[in-house]
Amino acid sequence: MTHLPIIHNLQATNLDMAENNIRAIAPQAFSGLPNLDTLDLSKNKLDDESLGQNLVSNLTYLKRLNLDGNQLTRIPALPPSLEELKMNNNKLSTLTPHCLEGLKNLLTLELEENSLHEASVSPLAFRPLERLLYLQLDNNRFRSLPLGLPPSLQELEMNKNLIEEVTHEALRGCIHLRVLDLSHNLLHEQGIDTRAWTHLKSLEALDLSYNQFTSVPMELPRHLRKLTLQHNDISHIPAFVFRHLRRGLQSLRLSHNALSNESIGRASFVGTYRSLGELLLDHNRLGDVPRCVRQFKNLQVLRLDNNQIRLVKQWGVCHPRNPGSTLASVHLENNLLEVERIPPHAFSCLSDAQGLVLYPQQGHS
Repeated sequence: MTHLPIIHNLQATNLDMAENNIRAIAPQAFSGLPNLDTLDLSKNKLDDESLGQNLVSNLTYLKRLNLDGNQLTRIPALPPSLEELKMNNNKLSTLTPHCLEGLKNLLTLELEENSLHEASVSPLAFRPLERLLYLQLDNNRFRSLPLGLPPSLQELEMNKNLIEEVTHEALRGCIHLRVLDLSHNLLHEQGIDTRAWTHLKSLEALDLSYNQFTSVPMELPRHLRKLTLQHNDISHIPAFVFRHLRRGLQSLRLSHNALSNESIGRASFVGTYRSLGELLLDHNRLGDVPRCVRQFKNLQVLRLDNNQIRLVKQWGVCHPRNPGSTLASVHLENNLLEVERIPPHAFSCLSDAQGLVLYPQQGHS
């Protein structure tokens, strides 16, 4: 189908025309669908001319519009009723001061896989979006975060860009932001302004995986509960780096880094011993179970697999002075352990014996 037919149905609220070859839409195409609530035109051949003449903006009840996978270079005129707009995988290269004008009810905006970058996004572009909660800018060409992000924003996705820095200015107004994904970028600890997270009073989850960190970054957001740092080159956890966190971390993911036992000092995890429920240290360079492990009071999941651990001491994981352990899952496979030499009560604190994984070991089946 290359043309959208004119349909007359006063009761219709949902029109799905995805995955066709639609190139043109007649001026009266939607005139017989006045109550349309959801419109899916994704994966067609639509360009800017196809959606001209206020075709969509006349749908005064429209709440969800999907334009993914087309050939659009700009955002078309849209109705103020819209709550969700998807324009992933198009040819957007700029966001002008007025391109989102009137969309005060928009809650979700997805612009993944376009050609946007910080210099092509006007600081005024997002101003009309008074209620926006979710913004997806993955897989574009940003080297830094765009300015003028909506204060209402709760979740920002910017993975698979070219981000090298996080400035204080970019996130200053994001007081309601709860989730920030900056994975798969070019970030390192020197690229983050010491005041970058200062105003993020609500941030609970921060994903910095697949970047270029060599150390756990300092001055983390104070209310953080989940920190993901997998697939970096981290060889150092600074002393007291987590101590300022108000409620304490619940999840810390450090898999696929360059941590050794020398990387982890006595004060590295101070501030997390009562809160942490998940600690992932697999795929590092640890030669022993870190001494700090037995100090965690509420740890449930511990991953130490794919390291170079040769020995588990009697009280290396479970300690008799820590009754009522919550530990349910321990992974130690693919190390250098002789399993038969592990002390018999080394894992006595596990609440579920099936949660212990010791096989295979390196060089053994």
